[in-house]
Amino acid sequence: MTSSKMQGEMKAAEYAAGSLLTVAGLPVEEVAAILAATDRMERMAAAERAKILAGRRIALLFYESSTRTRTSFELAAKSLGAMTTLVSDKSSSIEKGESLKDTGLTLRALGAECIILRHANSGAPYLLAKLTGLPVLNAGDGMHEHPSQALLDLRTMLARLPGMSSRLVNAKTLDGVTVVITGDILHSRVARSNAMLLPRLGARVLLCGPAALLPVDALGLGSGVEIERDFDKALQQAQVVMMLRIQRERLAGLELDLADYISRYQLDQERLTARAPEALVMHPGPMIRGLEILGEVADGPNSAIEDQVRHGLGVRTALLARALSVGGFESVTA
Repeated sequence: MTSSKMQGEMKAAEYAAGSLLTVAGLPVEEVAAILAATDRMERMAAAERAKILAGRRIALLFYESSTRTRTSFELAAKSLGAMTTLVSDKSSSIEKGESLKDTGLTLRALGAECIILRHANSGAPYLLAKLTGLPVLNAGDGMHEHPSQALLDLRTMLARLPGMSSRLVNAKTLDGVTVVITGDILHSRVARSNAMLLPRLGARVLLCGPAALLPVDALGLGSGVEIERDFDKALQQAQVVMMLRIQRERLAGLELDLADYISRYQLDQERLTARAPEALVMHPGPMIRGLEILGEVADGPNSAIEDQVRHGLGVRTALLARALSVGGFESVTA
């Protein structure tokens, strides 16, 4: 199912309020509210924050391995006082062949009030949300989207780019900012979500990579999205450089010369210093040091990679409050 088709089919009445399935239908005002709630909840005392979802039940349903996203959502839920249960395809009825529908209905019958879903199939969160009637948070579906990652990436940029932290979040917040996203664009749900969200806040998104990993139709992700095959030229224009993992598990059928890729697209300190010495370096993880990025950059002063992880916890706290505090979400954004 294509993104545009998903967006076209995403009718509000079909999904529970508080669901986050895509950034495509998320108004900029809602983005601002989520980030405001993140700020407010981070300033709360832990005891006060733990009352927000005290006793509420949240299920994490993960059909793919994950460290950052799963742990981040789980810790966020517990910081709000919620009870969580983790269901993975390796240790549940899923392994025996149970369908997504039946697993979702079982979790609902057991009292789950919200489901966080990661799934290898694009569109799975839409199906789960429609079948269960519960708020569903998309924690990454196939090669489609990773909306919470895009929101935490945005928050990281606002926190780290000079002069951004005090700006109101609106359609001009990122005016004058060029974000270069480099690597396996074809398979990256992170790239898709960022390419759809950031231009709506004024950013220019420059996609960079070889044709095998970056097809021309990526331009269809929206206005404000461009393609530059030459990484050095792209870097010279960048205020933010977002490196992506080469997803070896998804490369079947593609001819990719890794040595050539490293030569042309790897971010090392020499290249960064020569082309974009002030640029913010980001990576959604998992990170393959020595392939798309070298450790000297990942651990260097330009790196915001650990900030991304930290902001992920905060943003997901706000998303959970939004999902389960219908009518109360405003109370934590005020």
